[in-house]
Amino acid sequence: ERWGRHWLDLARYADSDGFTIDGARSIWKYRDWVIDAINADMAFDRFSTEQLAGDLIPKSRLDQLVATGFHRNTLINQEGGTDDEQFRVDAVVDRINTTGAVFLGLTVGCARCHAHKFDPISQRDFYRLFAVFNNCEDNNDANASGPKIAVPSPEQASEQSRLTTAIAAAEKPLAAHDKTFAAGLPAWEKRLASLDAGSFTTLKPIKWTTAKGAVLTRLDDNSLIVDFSVPANDTYTVTLETPLDSITAVRVEALTHSSLPSKGPGRASNGNFILSEVTLTAAPINGNAKPSPIKIASAVADHSQEGYPVAATIDGKPDTGWAINTKTGSPNVDRQAIFFPDRPIAHPGGSKLVLSMAQLGKSANYLVGRFRVSVSTANPADLKIPSPILAIARTPQEQRSKAQSAQLIDAYRQTDVGRPPLADTVIRLKKQLDTIQKAIPTTMILRERKTPRETFIHIRGDFLRKGARVRPGVPEVLPPMKTAAADGTRLDLAHWLFDPEHPLTARVTVNRFWQRFFGLGLVQTENDFGLQGEVPSHPELLDWLAGEFIHRAWSVKDLHRLIVTSATYRQSSATRTELLERDPQNRLLARQTRMRMEAETIRDTALAASGLISDKIGGPGVYPPQPEGIYILTQQKKSWPEARGEDRFRRCMYTYFWRSSPYPFLPTFDAPDATTTCTRRSRSNTPLQALTLANDRAFFELAQGVAARILTDGPTTDRDRLRFGFRICLSREPAEEEMEALVEFLSEQRQRFSLSKKDAARVAPTRRPDGIDTPEAAAWTSVGRVLVNLDEFITRE
Repeated sequence: ERWGRHWLDLARYADSDGFTIDGARSIWKYRDWVIDAINADMAFDRFSTEQLAGDLIPKSRLDQLVATGFHRNTLINQEGGTDDEQFRVDAVVDRINTTGAVFLGLTVGCARCHAHKFDPISQRDFYRLFAVFNNCEDNNDANASGPKIAVPSPEQASEQSRLTTAIAAAEKPLAAHDKTFAAGLPAWEKRLASLDAGSFTTLKPIKWTTAKGAVLTRLDDNSLIVDFSVPANDTYTVTLETPLDSITAVRVEALTHSSLPSKGPGRASNGNFILSEVTLTAAPINGNAKPSPIKIASAVADHSQEGYPVAATIDGKPDTGWAINTKTGSPNVDRQAIFFPDRPIAHPGGSKLVLSMAQLGKSANYLVGRFRVSVSTANPADLKIPSPILAIARTPQEQRSKAQSAQLIDAYRQTDVGRPPLADTVIRLKKQLDTIQKAIPTTMILRERKTPRETFIHIRGDFLRKGARVRPGVPEVLPPMKTAAADGTRLDLAHWLFDPEHPLTARVTVNRFWQRFFGLGLVQTENDFGLQGEVPSHPELLDWLAGEFIHRAWSVKDLHRLIVTSATYRQSSATRTELLERDPQNRLLARQTRMRMEAETIRDTALAASGLISDKIGGPGVYPPQPEGIYILTQQKKSWPEARGEDRFRRCMYTYFWRSSPYPFLPTFDAPDATTTCTRRSRSNTPLQALTLANDRAFFELAQGVAARILTDGPTTDRDRLRFGFRICLSREPAEEEMEALVEFLSEQRQRFSLSKKDAARVAPTRRPDGIDTPEAAAWTSVGRVLVNLDEFITRE
């Protein structure tokens, strides 16, 4: 993971798009790929090739596509009024500059605007490299941010495969049933033509209310229409009266209207609705008898959307319902549902009905927009088929419209009692698959366009001023690139970089490894191996290491082992005054280099000392504690859901990184901003760093962890506990004067906290052994704070 963080500096990895809007992006799967590849000691030539051109490798695997995220770490500008082509070009330029710095140790970007008299890389060379990267699909479209791919975990992939197989198996009996059932359509149509439709009497609403404030207005045809201003969901309650003595069915018509979205009949943007539950009460029209609930035994509709049958309105489940969208034809037509009570509603002289229509869907505005209620006294068997369907059945086939034929077939399907169990199985499995697929993370990748772009020299670097056309290639000062086709590709470039005869790639890479171990590379200007760069301090050593790297099959771990087992690396960093004066930068390698650790290592060291560190590898970015007010001045307010549990103590490389407002601890200790490739971090020494270690909430929490570990895992006497604290924080025993100073400090802190129980409660860790009171725990927290604030704690000696 530590070496993965070094590479992510080069890859300018971050979890957001950059610029002032700085939207979130999903690319952490690339970060995990880097860690896994380094842990597996993937050969560096393959490691690099898959990142540069994994999508162009024949029969590329999913992990090779993920690897191309290396060059998707470019910025995306989401600000209004920007030219997407300008920032697409800038992204291509960034890829050239990054490739040049990381693999060639050259600052090729100087030639973007014009050639320089003594620079061996010409402007034409720059745009030949530009042409290599100019055919990628991605652009500056922040909404698309494509191309992307889903990257399931092994468990998700297994479940996805299982469900796909199960769906295919469940669809076979459903298809067979549909085929058999469809054969009965002509006979059903013939029977329908002879049926009596029965009659319905429209009722006039006398009272209506809504649960959440939607306004209903009665029209001349006794329908109710919903006012424009409606809540996300609602329940309509309508009171109606009828003089009929016996009612066998209640019909609700969902009607279109010009004022509704897409003419309705629903208020969703496509005219749909979801009617969750229908309930009915009845009382005699005469007298003051209390209304009685009416049990609705069944329901039919002239059309139901797949997965939303009309029967769902009487199942008692608020998360189901009747909807009317259709795969064929327009959904924006009048629809009707007929509800049959378990026995006739019989009141001499007539009935007062109260109809309740609950619309409880989670999607906004899926409400019935206009409806009308009517009742019938006909035989329920004659009403099972809605009258519009009977009218279509009586129409000769040659005179029916396509919509009518589709409506008739759909109504026939509504009579199929054998289909719902089979269809429900398919729907249930598809919902499970959809849930799995929505949970699968995506990552940004590179992919070539099917139609290559033409590349031209940009006069003075202006992408709007085109000069001569150029084809993909490499700087002429370097060996030529062999190509598999007429024009070179990113894969050809990767093969060229790792040709054993290439003069730069191996040297640049081993020099950068040396820099990680010694603070400076054998070539101090690690990203400038050109004429303006520094000559190697040990040229023979650089060449030998480069040769060994190639001969050892580009094994990074082998090269690391070779360096760290050398006598040069294993020297002490202690030095003599005269040697320090003669060679302050240690270019002669007469000692090991003492240097402050990098930001992530400092926090990880504190996590390890506290015993709280999580060993979990990979996963999305996490949100450790940070000071309040970080996002007050950002253009777009950022989310920082502070982590709890294990994620609170993940290694720092997993901390979510907003480019515009990074986790403040990181830039304080010189972490790069991830806008461009970083080949070597700066090392500053500022008061803010000391203040962060002393006062940062996260570090205070880790100091409490150190105290808890000393009290829980350490010995029982003060001096032995102090030695234990030194070992876990500084990996050494304390000197006698250090011991005496800490013993005295511990005594002072005990006295302080024994006098102030309130301060002790604020400072003491909650996790401590039985028998350790709050003032004692608080005193040891102060010791922990001293240890993690020592210069030695953040320094590699």
